[in-house]
Amino acid sequence: MTGVPVGNQPPQTHLFLYPDSTVAQQPSKLTVNWWGDDPDGLVVGYYFSWDERNWSFTLKNDSAFALQIGAADTSYNFQVSAADNGGNGVYDNSVVQNGINYGAEPFVDANNNGVYDAGEKFYDIGLIDPTPANLKFPIKNTPPTIEWDTLTVIPASSLPVMTFRWRAADLDGDESIQKINIVLNDTTNAANVVELRGNTRLVTLRVRDFQSANPETEILIDGAEFNIYPVKLKGMVLNGFNKVFVQAVDISGAKTPYIEVPGPNKTWYVRKPVGKMLLIDDYATADDATAFYNNQLSSIQGGVLAGKFDTLNISGKQIPFFSYNFYLTIKLFDYIVWYADNNPSIPAAQNVVDKYLANGGKIFMSMQFPRNPTPEIRDLREFLPVDSISRLIQVLPTGVEFVVESGNPANNGYPTLKTSTSVLGNFGLYPNTTLARPIYLSSGTQIPGHVGFINGNKNLFFFGLPLNKLNGNSNVSQLFEKVLFGEFGITI
Repeated sequence: MTGVPVGNQPPQTHLFLYPDSTVAQQPSKLTVNWWGDDPDGLVVGYYFSWDERNWSFTLKNDSAFALQIGAADTSYNFQVSAADNGGNGVYDNSVVQNGINYGAEPFVDANNNGVYDAGEKFYDIGLIDPTPANLKFPIKNTPPTIEWDTLTVIPASSLPVMTFRWRAADLDGDESIQKINIVLNDTTNAANVVELRGNTRLVTLRVRDFQSANPETEILIDGAEFNIYPVKLKGMVLNGFNKVFVQAVDISGAKTPYIEVPGPNKTWYVRKPVGKMLLIDDYATADDATAFYNNQLSSIQGGVLAGKFDTLNISGKQIPFFSYNFYLTIKLFDYIVWYADNNPSIPAAQNVVDKYLANGGKIFMSMQFPRNPTPEIRDLREFLPVDSISRLIQVLPTGVEFVVESGNPANNGYPTLKTSTSVLGNFGLYPNTTLARPIYLSSGTQIPGHVGFINGNKNLFFFGLPLNKLNGNSNVSQLFEKVLFGEFGITI
């Protein structure tokens, strides 16, 4: 038999779908499958392209692709060509066939230097299918979704600091969410809408300007003071009711409906601070403490503080994102009076006291500590200048006096206090005398160590008993006056 030898024949490439021209609209994340046949050899791999200009090599018969949505109606043309094994036996830095430069032959970069080196495995490309299999994919944009995180719980009333978190997603990929719109109270006023980055999921809103009739609201991304968004929100109503609305917008312009918090039939009243002082109620026991501390602050120094301090209750169950809100809230004030029973919010104190003092604030604290378990001294040292804590004193009877450490003239003017009722579960403290000035101790040996002291900077006063139970001499008001006006130098 004689004849002319037939040269190497190119392979043919096929896709698993065979529509006339297009397929139904697909989501922007999809998987494409293909295969190749070679009449006189083997298929070593495939070149594919989405734009007819840039071609990529793969050994696989399928791949998952994430296609960029640029508009609501977007189409992509997929092409794939099989390559056979009829190469020339040497590595080629350029493969040009069918009017296309496919680039260098693919290889296994054994030494990870980014270039082919002699001895490294390469794929010796023979003929490439000159008639690529192709398929047009109309990509259907999937609109985003947004909902409030279950931890976004808003109290009925608060000072002008609050944290919000939401969940936003998009089947086309969360990265396709281009922006989050946020607005206060009125979604129809486009001028008040602030466009946040699309990956934003948590913000803390804060108002600090209380002189303006129309204060603007800062947006702290992720609740961080070092990441305050450059654009502020308009429309916050101080001493009034407010709502927060958010909306997700994807790269095609598709928008979710606005979601709001608080929801239907709920309200959020935002209080404008009335002065420079904050009274923190960390006292869960049902007795006269709330009325006592409010009355004391309202009556001392001739009543100059009456109506000029705000209150914040942190006892019991705290709302989610408390750790974000608490420090930013107390920073609105120059002075704090923090009172607690024997279950104080020690983690909160650990987190904020030093930062608040370093920022120029001053704190008057009156609190007991838990009886079981006894607090760890290392925890107390995180917010108090103390070396150690005494043993537990189970009961302190009525009529026990607490006198002033007389060896230091700086303690002059502090009144002698006396228990007006029995007090359960008590500890003495041993202040670090390098960092603090001891002031109060029991008149006898009822409690070891000291129960009252002030730090060296005179911006933290601590008393380890509930003052509403130490007014047997009716002179706790003198203690408040001495510390707040004498030591702290309060100005109204």
